[in-house]
Amino acid sequence: MRRLAASPEFVVNSVAAVTETGSLVLASGSGSQLPANAGGAAHAVWIVGAQKVVPDLSTALRRIEEHALPLENARAQAVYGMPSAVNRLLILNAEPRPGRGTVLLLREAIGY
Repeated sequence: MRRLAASPEFVVNSVAAVTETGSLVLASGSGSQLPANAGGAAHAVWIVGAQKVVPDLSTALRRIEEHALPLENARAQAVYGMPSAVNRLLILNAEPRPGRGTVLLLREAIGY
């Protein structure tokens, strides 16, 4: 099951932040979704709300800690009865396989 999850044909996900230079930043408590996003999936689609665009990587990391984590922590507490954490980060700066990744940047705020 882990191998299948790490290398599916398609992965559809969001990101915690995207920099103005195009880096995608994903944060995870378990890391289970990161292998497919990092390159394991043959095709990746990232759906990103406009509020997640930040100037640079340091702002992206601050956004995760100060904005996304508190909201995810409240959700995890309500659903699982346990806190969330940023245990793993994935930063995608470029895609070495042309055509593998697609970013859908929405004009509206979605996610956190």
